[in-house]
Amino acid sequence: MPLDDDKGFLNRADEFMQVFKKGAEFTQELLRENERLRFRILEMENVNNAVPANINNQGENLRLLQRIAELESEKADIVERIRQVEEENKDFANRYVEIESENNNLANLYIASYQLHSTLDFPEVLQIIIEIVINLIGAENFAIMLLDEKTRMLEAVASEGIDREMVPKVSMGGGVIGEVAKTGENYFVPDLDSYEMDMNSPMVCIPLKIKEQCIGVLVIYKLLMQKKSFADVDFELFTLLAGHAATAIFSSRLYSDSERKLNTIQGFLDLLTK
Repeated sequence: MPLDDDKGFLNRADEFMQVFKKGAEFTQELLRENERLRFRILEMENVNNAVPANINNQGENLRLLQRIAELESEKADIVERIRQVEEENKDFANRYVEIESENNNLANLYIASYQLHSTLDFPEVLQIIIEIVINLIGAENFAIMLLDEKTRMLEAVASEGIDREMVPKVSMGGGVIGEVAKTGENYFVPDLDSYEMDMNSPMVCIPLKIKEQCIGVLVIYKLLMQKKSFADVDFELFTLLAGHAATAIFSSRLYSDSERKLNTIQGFLDLLTK
């Protein structure tokens, strides 16, 4: 996730806070004006009450009554404007919460992406993916399955909450898992609440792809107790895992293979030079 996008969202948050503060100041001004008009109305009412009932100055009384009516109308307008401002403030507050949540999600995505590419050690890459799935997605039971290029079988290389041996080996195109690996399309069960654990049919299956080539899948069988449904950021994380995790896994495996070959060659050279 580009750093410029993070700055952009932070700038939007700052601009919004300025608008929010101006709205709050305007509301306070309206409240003070409302209080002043109420005091004026009471003053006019006292003047009206102080006029003797037998006075014949009907013109003055009529003028005072008209002024009171005007003040009442202005008061009603101000009250309506206050209500509108309060509604706008609520909308601004909700939008601020949404922006704040989006900024947090972006930070999590950036951190996850950075961690995935921070090492070329294969076991460490798998452990980072496991931590992302637990802490950011909220999965409890899941496994990472990789494709064996020779046998064309998907086999679990890491798991959490379940024994790795419990995860069945699957051929490309076989069952839900194999079909996801073949098509490269994400799979989600229609109803999380009614799902019952089935090792051959996970609740979520995410292909790990490099461009259009699938090198494995992430299968999730159970979510943490406090996790009731998937949020928008979860689907963004799935997209991140589909690409970045696959690249990190592929790079680390390639590096490990080259290291083993280099050590083997170095061993032969050592034997020849002795």
